[in-house]
Amino acid sequence: MATERDPVQEKTDGSTDLYDIATWEARSRLDGVAVFIYRAVRFVVRWLLILLAFGILLAQLALGGLGATLLDPPVAVFVALSIVPALLLVAYVRYADATTTEPLSLLVGTFALGVLFAGFAGVLNSAAQPLFQSIPVIGTVLFFYVVVGPVEETVKLLAVRLYPYRDGRFDAVVDGAVYGAVAGLGFATIENAIYIAGQVNDPTLANVFIAGGGITPLRALAGPGHVIYSAVAGYYLGLAKFNPDRAGPIVVKGLLIATLIHATYNTLSAVVPGLISLFVPGLPPIFAFLGFVLVYDTIFGLYLYRKLARYRKAYHGANAGRVAD
Repeated sequence: MATERDPVQEKTDGSTDLYDIATWEARSRLDGVAVFIYRAVRFVVRWLLILLAFGILLAQLALGGLGATLLDPPVAVFVALSIVPALLLVAYVRYADATTTEPLSLLVGTFALGVLFAGFAGVLNSAAQPLFQSIPVIGTVLFFYVVVGPVEETVKLLAVRLYPYRDGRFDAVVDGAVYGAVAGLGFATIENAIYIAGQVNDPTLANVFIAGGGITPLRALAGPGHVIYSAVAGYYLGLAKFNPDRAGPIVVKGLLIATLIHATYNTLSAVVPGLISLFVPGLPPIFAFLGFVLVYDTIFGLYLYRKLARYRKAYHGANAGRVAD
C-alpha cells in the first residue's frame, strides 16, 4: 500500500513548497522544540518502564530471601539446568537466521529486559487472579486466555520493541524471531528461578537437592514454550517494522497467535497429563506431563520452524535472483 498523499500533493509537480500546508519537516525553532519534546517524552517513558521493572525485580529478590536463595550455588546450578532446553532452542533460532548475525550486545540487552519485564506479568497476574477464581467452572480457563497469555506475551514483546527494534542492526523480518526468542529465554529464566527458589525455601522440604532436583525438570519443560511463543510474536513484530502502513494489525496478529498457543498450553497442561495417566495405568505423572509437553511443543515448534524455513528459502531465492540479474 502506497503512502497516502493529500490532494494538494497529488496536484502539484513538486516544485511548490507545501511546508505546513500538506507536508511537514522540522524547520523553525518551534518545530525543533516539538521534535525535542516528542523524543524526550519517548525517552522518559522508556526509561521509566525499565526502572519500574527493575524496582519490581529488586522487590522480588528481597521478599522472602529470594535473592539470597538464588546466590546459593546448588540453587544457581538448578536454575541454570532448567533453562538448558530453552537456551538450545534460542541457539537454533539464531542459527536459522539466514541474514546477518545479531550482535551480542543486542542479544544480551534483550535477555536482560526479558528478565526485568517478567515482573510486570507477575504483578498483573497476581492482581487479576482472585477476580477469575471467583468465577465457577471456567474461571481458570478465562484467566489463562484473558490475562496470563496476553500479559506475558505482551511484556516479552515489549522487551524487543524497546531495545533491539529501534536499532538499525534490526534489519530483517527474521530478526524479530531471534530477539523474541531471546526475550522468552530471559522471561523463562527469572520465572524458573522464582519457582525453584520457592520450592527450596519450602519448610516442608528440608533438603535443597531434593527440592531443587524435583522441580528443575518441570521448569525445564516450561522454558522452550516461552521461547516458541515469543519467537512467533517477535517474527510478526519484525514483519510490522518493514510494513509500517499495516504495523498495528500485524503486531496484534502475532500477539494473538502467541497468546492462543500459550493459553491453550496452560489449559491443556492441567488436564491432558491426568487423562494420559488414566488411560495408561501405572505411568508416573511426570512422564505423562513430559509426553504432553513434548508433543505440544513439537507441534508449535514445527510451526515456528516452517516460518523460519520459508523466510530462509525466500532470502536465498532473492539473493540468487539478484546475482543472476
